[in-house]
Amino acid sequence: MKQAVKIKEDVYWIGVNDRRTRLFENYWPLPRGVAYNSYLIVDEKVVVVDTIERNKMEDYIESIEAVLNGRTVDHVIVNHMEPDHTGALRSLLGRYPGATVIGNVKTFPMLKNFYDISDRLLEVKEGSTLDTGRHKLSFYMTPMLHWPETMVTFDATTGILFSGDIFGAFGTLDGGIFDDELDLDYLEEEISRYYSNIVGKFGQPARLALDKLGKLPVRVICSTHGPVRRSTVSEIIARYDAWSKHETAKGVVIAFSSMYGNTERMADGIARCLAENGIRKIRVHDTSKTHPSYMINDIFRFRGVILGSCAYNTGIFPTMETLLGELEQIGVKNHLLGYFGNKSWSGGAIRRLEQFAGNVKWEVVHPPHEAWGAPKADDREACREIARAMAAKLHTLYPDEV
Repeated sequence: MKQAVKIKEDVYWIGVNDRRTRLFENYWPLPRGVAYNSYLIVDEKVVVVDTIERNKMEDYIESIEAVLNGRTVDHVIVNHMEPDHTGALRSLLGRYPGATVIGNVKTFPMLKNFYDISDRLLEVKEGSTLDTGRHKLSFYMTPMLHWPETMVTFDATTGILFSGDIFGAFGTLDGGIFDDELDLDYLEEEISRYYSNIVGKFGQPARLALDKLGKLPVRVICSTHGPVRRSTVSEIIARYDAWSKHETAKGVVIAFSSMYGNTERMADGIARCLAENGIRKIRVHDTSKTHPSYMINDIFRFRGVILGSCAYNTGIFPTMETLLGELEQIGVKNHLLGYFGNKSWSGGAIRRLEQFAGNVKWEVVHPPHEAWGAPKADDREACREIARAMAAKLHTLYPDEV
């Protein structure tokens, strides 16, 4: 039987772990699973804050009923309409038909379109409040983090910020619910990969939200994924601040696409030259093996990016095209770029990489190079020139960083 976990006074975590789903949003890999967090406030009025994905309904309802002991739910707050947080809504309202759904003006059309729910709705606006007895809840709009209807709920009584997808993470909550009960080092990549791939496109909305939420006396962050933060509130806010500014470290991500190994040889030569020129943080990815989410995560971390691809049917290799499309769509800023290619009988890769460089407007550190077939001595030297130019630029920008 699933058990609720008390967070503060009358506030409970009633979330679930999902270790079976392989892909988040049917795209992002979940090697460590994911948690769907929902919360329950038991006061004069009973409030559910966000629900869960519908495949864990039995555990979810058991947790609620165990806490309520026969009481009913009065309100359900919908901070974010995505089905991993509203999938249980219809079943919950079926169990508690007198509950009122709380959202904003942009929530309710989505509620109608997804679930055909249009009754017992309460619209809140920026700064609206809900008095549940002891708890005083207020609502703040955070549009495009990461849908247009998103908002957060702040409980002034406890200092809890119910932040929706903001400050979330991939990964299940294995025993611990709170940040100080968990091995955050183990979840490190899942925390940053969640931001870079789910939230990263929306850096400016994140800046606006941070400015707004910075005025609130937040003591606990309850997001809809990842740990409940009571010991690392300032740390995760600081990380969002840095990420939303596209701040990066001294390092290089090399991503390549290769059919017969020639482009990979060029990538390895570049990596070796970077190391010889004092760059320690080097991440090399084969786009045919590594999911874009991991490459994007590393690109968010490090300033330098070097991309290389073989030609494929007079164009670029499909897995490299996928990565380029993701990066263009996310709009990652403030990077240095180098690129190279390889062809057997026709080109195409360099042309697409050049287009990519123009689209993202990153600084190109050196003219590109394209080899024919197996890289020759002059090809290897051209690759080293790209590497040396990247290393020199990074040393200039980060003189005190190893």
